Amino acid sequence: MMLVFTSSLVCGHSAFGQNDGEPLAVESVGGDGDFAPAGERALSGSPPSGALPTNLLEITQALGGWLVPFAVATLIALWFSTERLVVLRRGRVIPKPFVERFLNHLRDRTIDRDEALQVCEENGSPVAMVFAHGVRKWGKPSVEVEQAIIDGGERQVASLRSHLRVINGVATVTPLLGLLGTVWGMFEAFNDIAAAGAMGNTTVLASGIALALLTTAAGLVIAIPSLIIYMYLSGRVDSLVMDMDDLSQSVVHAISAEALAERGPRKSKAAS
Repeated sequence: MMLVFTSSLVCGHSAFGQNDGEPLAVESVGGDGDFAPAGERALSGSPPSGALPTNLLEITQALGGWLVPFAVATLIALWFSTERLVVLRRGRVIPKPFVERFLNHLRDRTIDRDEALQVCEENGSPVAMVFAHGVRKWGKPSVEVEQAIIDGGERQVASLRSHLRVINGVATVTPLLGLLGTVWGMFEAFNDIAAAGAMGNTTVLASGIALALLTTAAGLVIAIPSLIIYMYLSGRVDSLVMDMDDLSQSVVHAISAEALAERGPRKSKAAS
C-alpha cells in the first residue's frame, strides 16, 4: 500500500513535467561547456530526462536495499495492529452477559465467595480477572477490596496495552529511517555527479534528489497509518479501562464488609 501511494506521487510528478503529452527534452551541459541533446546524453550513459520511477516495480528497484527495512516495518505494523484489533474487542474484554449475571448474583446474594471466584476464573476475560482480585477480599473493608481491584486492574491494563509500543515504535522509527535514506541517497547523487563532472547538469541533480526522497515518502506512508492506528487503539484501551473501573465499583459495593453488614438484615428477613 505504501509503495502504491508513493508510485502515484511519482507518476503525478512525471506527468507534471510533460507538456501536451510530449516529453520535455532538456539539454544538458557537457564537460566542455557545450549543450548535448537528450538523445546523445542517453547514449553517453548519463541519466535521460524524466528517468524517475513511474510504477511499483520501478519504485521497488529505485529503493534498492532500503526496501527491506520498510517491508519489515510494514509487516510488523500490520501484524500487531490486527492482533490488537482482535484482542481489544469490547465483547472479549468486557463480555456483557457474564458481567450482568455476575453482578446480579452479587446483588441478590445468591452466590458465595468460592462460587464467585470460580465463575471469574472460568470466564477468564480481563474484567473477570479484575473481579477475581476483589472477590478474594470478600468481606474485607471496602478500602482493601478496592485496592485489590486496583492492583488487578493494573495488571490487566498492562496486558491490554502490550504490543502498542511496537506500533508506536514503527510510527516513530520509519520517518527517521526514511530521512536517513534520503541523506544517504543525496550523498550518493552528489558523489556521482562530481565523479562524472556534471555539476552543471541540473537534470541529473534533480533526478538524483527525487530518487533519494523516495525513502522519506516511503517512511511517511508507513508511519502515518501506524500512528493513526496507535492512537485509535490507545483510545480504545482507555475507554475499556474506564468501563472496567465503573463495573468494579459495583463489586466493591456488593462484597465489602460495609455492604454485607448493611444488607445483613434483609438477608435474614428473606430467609425467614
